[in-house]
Amino acid sequence: MPLSPPDADADADARLPVTVVTSVDPVLRDLATAAALWDVPRVVVARYDLGPQSLRRVVSDLSGVLEDVTVPLEHACLGCAQREDVLPLLAALAASGRADAVVLALPVAAEPAPVVHALGADDQVAGVVRLAGVVAAVAGASLVDDVLGDALLSELGLPDLEGDDRAVGEVLAHQLDEADLVLADADLHPRASALLQHLCGPAIATSTVAEIGGAAVLAPRRPAAGSRADLRRARHHGVPDGCGVWTLELSSPRAFHPGRLLERIEDLGAGRLRARGSFWLPSRPGTLCAWDGAGGRLSIGGLGGWGLDTPRTHLVVTGTQLGDRDRLRAAFGDVLATPAEEAALRERAAGGAGDGLEPWLGEVPAGHGVPAGE
Repeated sequence: MPLSPPDADADADARLPVTVVTSVDPVLRDLATAAALWDVPRVVVARYDLGPQSLRRVVSDLSGVLEDVTVPLEHACLGCAQREDVLPLLAALAASGRADAVVLALPVAAEPAPVVHALGADDQVAGVVRLAGVVAAVAGASLVDDVLGDALLSELGLPDLEGDDRAVGEVLAHQLDEADLVLADADLHPRASALLQHLCGPAIATSTVAEIGGAAVLAPRRPAAGSRADLRRARHHGVPDGCGVWTLELSSPRAFHPGRLLERIEDLGAGRLRARGSFWLPSRPGTLCAWDGAGGRLSIGGLGGWGLDTPRTHLVVTGTQLGDRDRLRAAFGDVLATPAEEAALRERAAGGAGDGLEPWLGEVPAGHGVPAGE
């Protein structure tokens, strides 16, 4: 797919542009950053690597290494540690005037959403730097299996990922959620290209590490600040089925029945699928519940309240196995609660009864089961 030209309005922005690079492969990550470092003048690369209870920061440009610092991790939240170290670094680089662009290479298997969100949410930093785009560096030949399969990060043989029980697919899917450019180590097979379009949209820019130049890596593609990984806004990109890849949109104003959801969770959430969306439960109608599946894993949890939005159950599922679509449609329809069941479940929750989903969503909030109209 042709790469998008630089955005003229973005070029007129005096803030320091930052391009975030993510990958589950350290070699691919470093190749993507090297393309920008060697091809474009006045580029600074800030590379982060995770070590035992520490985060290593190496800052370099064409003159060599400018800084090599190991930052102790005082807590287990890698996203928090990145934000606490990345934001001051970017602000300092902007103030120094040393760089015309920054490549921020995140630790292998780090998810970009926390940093992307922080860049737009911190007013001080947002005043001096801007997000130019997010690059996801991927293995082209294995992309479909990497996203939809159930391999674990700990099986990749990388010392820093030993003991990491996350699936490769769930991390890679979250990297692709934010991607403006996908760089592969080789030409993508038609099925891999189709999968990327279904997951990222038909306009996603793709190239190979060998073919792309540094200016194309750094070209501004992000039209607005902030993270795009909002499960409440999950949607079908309108890409037609092809090359064995399909996307199914399942939507209803009705809630999931908590009991039947637990009974049919395998039918609705298991398999070689990438699923995103949100749902609600009659027992806790004020809670917006997340649905996030990839790599053979399904995660559900609370995302706060619905605000001004009307509660709705909406899932967008992408897969490659034809039989899964019929299974998903049937399971989705079966798990939806009838109006009579919704009313009964509200009554039960109002009386203090649980709904069986406490291990994932916490206790049913007091008053959440109050029947409609009261």
